Amino acid sequence: MFEKVLIANRGEVALRVMRACKELGVKTVAVYSEADTDTYPVAYADEKVCIGPAQASRSYLNMDNIISAALNTKAQAIHPGYGFLAENADFAEKVIENGLVWIGPSPESIRLMGDKARAKETMHACGVPIIMGSKGIVESTVAAVNYASNIGYPVLIKASAGGGGKGMREVWSQNEMEAQFTAARAEAEAAFGCADVYIEKLVPHPRHIEVQVLADDFGNRIALPERDCSVQRRHQKLIEESPSTVVSSGIRKQLAMAALRAVRAVDYRNAGTIEFLLDETGRFYFMEMNTRVQVEHPVSEEVSGIDIIKEQLRIAAGEPISCLKRDLSEAQGHAIEFRINAEDPDNGFRPCPGKITAYRVAAGPGVRVESYVGVGSVITPYYDSMVAKLIVRGQNREEALARASRALDEFVIEGIKTTIPFHKAVLANETFRAGQVTTDFIETQMGEKK
Repeated sequence: MFEKVLIANRGEVALRVMRACKELGVKTVAVYSEADTDTYPVAYADEKVCIGPAQASRSYLNMDNIISAALNTKAQAIHPGYGFLAENADFAEKVIENGLVWIGPSPESIRLMGDKARAKETMHACGVPIIMGSKGIVESTVAAVNYASNIGYPVLIKASAGGGGKGMREVWSQNEMEAQFTAARAEAEAAFGCADVYIEKLVPHPRHIEVQVLADDFGNRIALPERDCSVQRRHQKLIEESPSTVVSSGIRKQLAMAALRAVRAVDYRNAGTIEFLLDETGRFYFMEMNTRVQVEHPVSEEVSGIDIIKEQLRIAAGEPISCLKRDLSEAQGHAIEFRINAEDPDNGFRPCPGKITAYRVAAGPGVRVESYVGVGSVITPYYDSMVAKLIVRGQNREEALARASRALDEFVIEGIKTTIPFHKAVLANETFRAGQVTTDFIETQMGEKK
């Protein structure tokens, strides 16, 4: 195992990785921007290094400063968390070239699966079901119109170099194509520095299902029970749960087999997530692979008993996966995660930076909170708006829902607007309680316009 690890991230994920390191006896190095000087993860780490001003481009995206911090503190490895440089193959290469260990998959795997068009081709070649789509990049509006006319509307324009809903546009008719194609390319360029997009058939009213995978250097590969991430706004996940209310044991086995087939096809190592769309008939299709740990990884941890961050560290240190002898085919109990963002759900989920004046987290049996803030913490406008994650676990979904309602009532954050009231409204919705949510749930059930 490593002696010292640098965490190239901030906020709750930085603290989450640090806690896993501490339990394994590993020293930690926090890197931080000037805006994060007084945050808890910086104080929690064994060492800290300021890497630049508040702007992410000059700090958390500054590869040279991060690597210099690792070398100067004699860290042996870098954990990227999620977001920022977590899926940047060039950064992974720089880490390795400087004699450090990258806690994640190889740069080759990141590059292949980060190119959504190539990823789809690879999955199709190894027998993983894919959605009908363009073979490579669509270069112009004319080409987009021609392709969409051939496969039929509706279609989905997607950024080739990224994910998280950026550079993604639904197109329901030819009249919409020019505006949506231009918007998708512009957003992709702004978010990922690459305007390339491709087109695929839009699956109406799908479920967003994903499978957490782990793979080590000894040929061991495991897939955990699925997560259902269908409650999302503009392709940004808000609530995740495991297991899905609509996935049978048979489909679960098929999902796991497909996910492991994908892992073998790209010779994947470390933790990753294979994302699928599940249609109304029960058929599923590969959507993309996230070559990093996910925001929602605690959901899988709660129903499997596995610490995914520790497994990442073990695998990167050259050790085998520690949980190979356990039966992981079915979830143990039911878990739900709620993302608590500094946003105003009554005003289009507008970001609400500011100072937290009161903070009381939920607690009690089956309740887990991942956060990094407290009274007096300042939520800046520079970074992602998430301030906490509430994860509840029950023996079954009914108990998990009741526990979630109780925990959200206990959770108090004042001084800023948050999504806690929104989550309470979702819990009161009969469609959600019945487990019948699809990815258009917020638009169709919660009054949110596209």
